[in-house]
Amino acid sequence: MNPELFSTKQRILDAAEALFASHGFAGASLRQVTSNAQVNLAAVNYHFGSKENLINEVLRLRLDKLNADRTQALQAALTKSPTQLEDVLGAWIRPALAASANEKGSTAFVRILARTYAEQNERLRSFLHDNYGHVLRDFTTALGTLLPHLDKQELYWRMDIITGALTFAMADFGAIKRRGASAEQHRELTADHLIHFAAAGLRAK
Repeated sequence: MNPELFSTKQRILDAAEALFASHGFAGASLRQVTSNAQVNLAAVNYHFGSKENLINEVLRLRLDKLNADRTQALQAALTKSPTQLEDVLGAWIRPALAASANEKGSTAFVRILARTYAEQNERLRSFLHDNYGHVLRDFTTALGTLLPHLDKQELYWRMDIITGALTFAMADFGAIKRRGASAEQHRELTADHLIHFAAAGLRAK
């Protein structure tokens, strides 16, 4: 790809990610995106075709890698004999916390992730279901094998609650502060506590 075209496309993605995080998918306009990226509307149309496609590509920036990491971690957990509930939960939780680490765009990513759950956008939900729903299904299948006392609907309810707690943890809004621990150490402690808590919730009758 022409480096200049790549640079233009990346500027649009970066600007859109920041604006969607701050104002929501509906609240941020293409005019704002083009202004922040210092491009014209034709450049957005050339690279993405529509605002909806731009939203999808912003989500792909983070979610493709996150879900690939989750899938790889799940496969590793399932190779252990016997498979442990905590390892399967770790495969869901640890990659997400790693994605929220202090790196370029991580804060925007967490906010966007929260908005994908909060905003009533059927097209967005269809995009997420069509592209990433199989990952959640793989996890619920693995968990269902380990938790035969839960029917499918109950399992999805509990996974939804766990994912909400995980999103909160990713945003680092909790009352527990680092108190001398490094960011990595704090992230590991967060993962350990969340896995332990989630496992107890899943095992409950």
